[in-house]
Amino acid sequence: MTTGPSTGAPRSPAGALRLVEPRTTTPCTVDVADYMESVSAHCPYLSPSSRHGLTAWTVYEIVSSDPESVEAGLFHASMQAAEWIRPLATRPRGALVCENVVILGDIDGVDHRELMAWPHWALKNLYGPVGVMFGKFQGGEERLDRGGCPIPPPPCSFLPVRPAVRTRDPQFLKETPDLADALAVAVDDGRDVFEQFPHDWQAVKAWSRSLPVPVRPSQPQKPPAAALSS
Repeated sequence: MTTGPSTGAPRSPAGALRLVEPRTTTPCTVDVADYMESVSAHCPYLSPSSRHGLTAWTVYEIVSSDPESVEAGLFHASMQAAEWIRPLATRPRGALVCENVVILGDIDGVDHRELMAWPHWALKNLYGPVGVMFGKFQGGEERLDRGGCPIPPPPCSFLPVRPAVRTRDPQFLKETPDLADALAVAVDDGRDVFEQFPHDWQAVKAWSRSLPVPVRPSQPQKPPAAALSS
């Protein structure tokens, strides 16, 4: 089983993100307490995870005007979260572990959803086969749950990273059936998921661009970046 970041993982670019608050279960730079309490009605794992101190937050601020560098920084930060989770997933209460990568700050003309899109897409395809699930939420975004009920908008943008629930999570990946099938039978054999890549985010992003883009049945075909950002 892995115990740290994959040795072949792309390195984070210097200066794209500034660490505002290291990993903590009670962040002070973003107020997530009320949000977590409200969202727990939609997620049966959140309340016990929080109660046992297994939901953690790491807060970063964008300090670069280059979207590509910020993408690389978000990818690297979320990869670190995934590698932290992998050895914990098989321990007692391992299914409740959740790491959240928060981003603050802005780039003119580029919203957080766009900045998170490619890192999220690459990471869930890399880590799905070893049983790690990724999400993405933009601050203030309004969503509905599977039953059509509104989910409270998050107070900040963040990428949640957690062990997959193999009996439930594939249903969230209906637009990517191959990934859903891989997640349903995922086994973490300790592999280095970056073994095939050089130390370069551009190489990982190019690979992720080659993957089939999810297309929602009720929506027309979109270019890859637009489809991933929706």
